[in-house]
Amino acid sequence: MKRTEFIKKAAFAGLSIGLAMEMKDLFKDWQAGKQGQRMPVLFVGHGNPMNAILQNDFSNRWRSLAKELPKPKAILVISAHWETEGTLATAMEKPRTIHDFGGFPQELFDQQYPAPGSPYWAKETKKLVKSQELILDHQWGLDHGTWSVLKPMYPEADIPVYQMSINYRLNPSQHYQLASELKALREKGILIVGSGNIVHNLRMVNWNASGAYDWAQEFDAKVYQLIQSGEHKSLIDYQSLGKAAQLSVPSNEHYIPLLYSLGLTDTKDEIRVFNKEFDLASVSMTSYVFA
Repeated sequence: MKRTEFIKKAAFAGLSIGLAMEMKDLFKDWQAGKQGQRMPVLFVGHGNPMNAILQNDFSNRWRSLAKELPKPKAILVISAHWETEGTLATAMEKPRTIHDFGGFPQELFDQQYPAPGSPYWAKETKKLVKSQELILDHQWGLDHGTWSVLKPMYPEADIPVYQMSINYRLNPSQHYQLASELKALREKGILIVGSGNIVHNLRMVNWNASGAYDWAQEFDAKVYQLIQSGEHKSLIDYQSLGKAAQLSVPSNEHYIPLLYSLGLTDTKDEIRVFNKEFDLASVSMTSYVFA
């Protein structure tokens, strides 16, 4: 739509000054989307929610990464911590900060991440999804898979943030397909983040470990090899990768965000890995930038 046509239609409808100003802002958002810079895709191993407030290697690398990236117009996060029946995207103006954990210091529960939401980009995302219905949600907010990473990266909380849920009715191949339908968002300046962990077995946590289990290292290394060689089909069919995969992914909610990140890539993306380390012996913090 041309700018002149946009203004004529608004005038013809007899809009009030206040509504006309709102429509003008909407046009700016639409225009910004058309002119956005192509953004990278991230997969972030988020690990312990305490990373949100600790000064450690993981959070320090998140801070450094944000300084290297172009400033996004909005951020879309697919978090391991929002599983739903059906696929939802948050579309509220002011998403709440969700403290979806227990047993941590009060300081962590006191944390807030008051980033604005993005009803506009949620609606644009809905338009792109063709394989199923995307439902706009006004109840959820930002869970710790999102804000524990974004708080170190963008502490000012001045970039609109919205989430898309993990539909537990979909199989890994369907998640990957859904992700591929969102590629146009990258061209419009939207930073998309898959937030989970490639190896995530909390039953096998070792609080005194300085390294990782052999099976955890084996699976993390195998995933790295497959990503580097572009063998996404094997990563989708991760359950066929043997005993190490079964131990590393006892339930797949933390692995599925990786498939979203991979589904958003193309052959011209370069791959960079960071935080290729383990926490508590059975949680891989390995993270990727595709740009």
